[in-house]
Amino acid sequence: MAFPDEKEPDFSDVESGSSSSAAKPKDEVVTRTYTVVGGDSLSKIAKKIYGDGGRWTEIFDANKDTIKNPDMIHPGQVLKIPGA
Repeated sequence: MAFPDEKEPDFSDVESGSSSSAAKPKDEVVTRTYTVVGGDSLSKIAKKIYGDGGRWTEIFDANKDTIKNPDMIHPGQVLKIPGA
């Protein structure tokens, strides 16, 4: 409410919804997940996601906490996929 001699603010041009113009930090990497299915290998997953099977090391590096041997992944295993 405005004082008697002040004009009410006009918000008629404001649109609803949410968005942010804040930039993401440069070191923030967008990560999604992928659930391994039978017949998968890290290179096959990299080919599906990145279009380049040679990028399997990125997936391996992001999952070293759960993958000890890159040749041994199992159906049902959920992998972090960096930068996808």
